[in-house]
Amino acid sequence: MDKHTQDQADHSNMVKDPKDWTTGDEPMTGAQKSYLKTLSEEAGVEMDETLSKAEASKRIDELQHKTGRGLEETK
Repeated sequence: MDKHTQDQADHSNMVKDPKDWTTGDEPMTGAQKSYLKTLSEEAGVEMDETLSKAEASKRIDELQHKTGRGLEETK
């Protein structure tokens, strides 16, 4: 990837806020459910299985912060 392409990617909307997702109201995906279950167990909190895709994404972010999981991927 050249410098120009990388600069464009850095400023793109590839990562949208979950509230802006067109499918955010759909039920969470199987992958989200599985990861949320793992994070909930590690954090010692109840898992809400009724979350939408957008809600699950936000909850995953919260639990990653609480457990320290996923943080090394963003550094």
